[in-house]
Amino acid sequence: MAYQTRHPAIHPTVIAWISIGSNLGLPVAQARHALEALAAVPESTLLWQSHLYQTAPVGGVTQPAFINAVARLQTALQPRALLSHLQTLEAAAGRCRAEEIYWGPRVLDLDLLSYGTTRSTDPELILPHPRLHERAFVLIPLAEFDPELVIPGCGRIADHLSAVAGQSITRIPDNIQETSVHNTRSAQA
Repeated sequence: MAYQTRHPAIHPTVIAWISIGSNLGLPVAQARHALEALAAVPESTLLWQSHLYQTAPVGGVTQPAFINAVARLQTALQPRALLSHLQTLEAAAGRCRAEEIYWGPRVLDLDLLSYGTTRSTDPELILPHPRLHERAFVLIPLAEFDPELVIPGCGRIADHLSAVAGQSITRIPDNIQETSVHNTRSAQA
């Protein structure tokens, strides 16, 4: 009797960059949990993650500071499938998009910053993210990986750092506890 060996289809993979943000509940724990969840995304491998950063909110809505990070994911998922998975992770953390204020507080915000060399102007999935080059909470963690990193359509990360130099961002020590972050926020208020 002859046996057939089934070979799984080889799916090409791309590098996707994802930003993580939280400023409700326990934001340090939310960000750390999100990084763990990204490591479990199907057909994907978490290759690298930045340190956590405390950042001032953007957009004029009065709210607590954010905890942010970025992650580098190698994935075989298509962009929309990856975005859908990110939104599922947000919902599992308690995010309800229908009830939130534009640029307001978030229990968890996962943005697909870039997906390989893909460029898209589709309003539901603009790639690369249209404001990534304006945000210290994205650029500083990306520069931690490599300031020479080139994002298609945006250019080198290093070329945008001076434009965000005035934005408030502080690296959080790896061993920090949630209560320490809250005390730091209170001291800065």
